[in-house]
Amino acid sequence: MSKTHVKKGEEVVVISGAERGKRGKVISVTSSGERVILEGIKMIKRHTRKSQQHPQGAIIQREGTVHISNVMAVANFDARAAKRGTAETKA
Repeated sequence: MSKTHVKKGEEVVVISGAERGKRGKVISVTSSGERVILEGIKMIKRHTRKSQQHPQGAIIQREGTVHISNVMAVANFDARAAKRGTAETKA
């Protein structure tokens, strides 16, 4: 596994893409080290088959993945914003 700039449990900010500006906690980093799953970010819907838990089948919402290059640690993001003198983004 390659070294990454974020770890499981850290709080990060999405810096590009449709979810730009949102903050979330890292749930997991994929084994290849290329993508991360963030709490409450990039929600996707999954259709599940019938099972004992869901006798009718179900549509379940869960977090999708975001490429690791599109996230930045909150501490680094806030330091960069303070250095530039820009207003902090609210997410």
